[in-house]
Amino acid sequence: MTITQLQYVLAVAEYQNFTLAAEKCFVTQPTLSMQVQKLEDELGLQIFDRGKKPISITDAGRRIVEQARNIVNEAARIRDIVDQEKGFVGGTFTLGIIPTVMPTLLPMFLKTFVERYPKVHLILREQNTESMIRNLEEGHLDAGIAATPLEKEHLVERPLYYEPFVAYVPAGHRLGSLDRLQPEYLNLSDILLLQDGHCFRDGVINLCKAIGEAGEDHFELESGSFETLVNLADENMGMTLLPYLNTLGLCERRKRNLKYFTDPPPAREVSLIYHKKELKHQITEALREVISGVIRGAITFQDVKIISPGKRRKGF
Repeated sequence: MTITQLQYVLAVAEYQNFTLAAEKCFVTQPTLSMQVQKLEDELGLQIFDRGKKPISITDAGRRIVEQARNIVNEAARIRDIVDQEKGFVGGTFTLGIIPTVMPTLLPMFLKTFVERYPKVHLILREQNTESMIRNLEEGHLDAGIAATPLEKEHLVERPLYYEPFVAYVPAGHRLGSLDRLQPEYLNLSDILLLQDGHCFRDGVINLCKAIGEAGEDHFELESGSFETLVNLADENMGMTLLPYLNTLGLCERRKRNLKYFTDPPPAREVSLIYHKKELKHQITEALREVISGVIRGAITFQDVKIISPGKRRKGF
């Protein structure tokens, strides 16, 4: 039994296809199939049921795959220890980012990070929070950036910044004449929301529920774009709430429709998250330092009230 064989088993388990698994492992399909078969012969049982399409994992195979993942991770930890001792920051690192953060945060830190750490091959994946949590737990991501708290037992959350909510209110709206807003002024019935599955949507709903405003829907909208929500608000279809960083790129005409909340404003906590058993700590720390550094000059709010799905608590 070798580490390479276990890596091949994990690839087949993930992609449920020998040809695709071989491509991902950069070997020929016959080579990968032969090594997996050799391991099965050594163990005296089948890990995969090849009679089904896609290939499925046998009951015994599931336990073997789980143990193989632990062994491969622990073997990789040795290299991680060596890299840390040598002060080396490099290698492949897969980072997930939620859709409501990626368009604004990525342009702020990516160039700086790449220039500072040229030996890191950064793979970026846009994912919703649910998929990110699953991929972190299964080892498909090294880290993620998401709104927190998530309070998952196996995940570490390291806050990067606190991003206030800002209201986009057209002139003809009932709140259009106000200079500053309070959460109590909001009514969910006239707030345009992102489609289900976005954590920012959940934060807005949680904010309104916290003040007892459930509202009544007059139409249903499924959109993953803040731009769409702003366009609809301009057509007097309601107001919307935006993360602070999303307001920086608005044109001057639209910036006149922004309404800030009285202090402390409602906000979301955005964190770097990773598994407690995660490797590559030197890259994780490098990411945290770069992002914290570039964001410090963009968000200057010192007192915010954190709004997150399922609960409400205070931030710094």
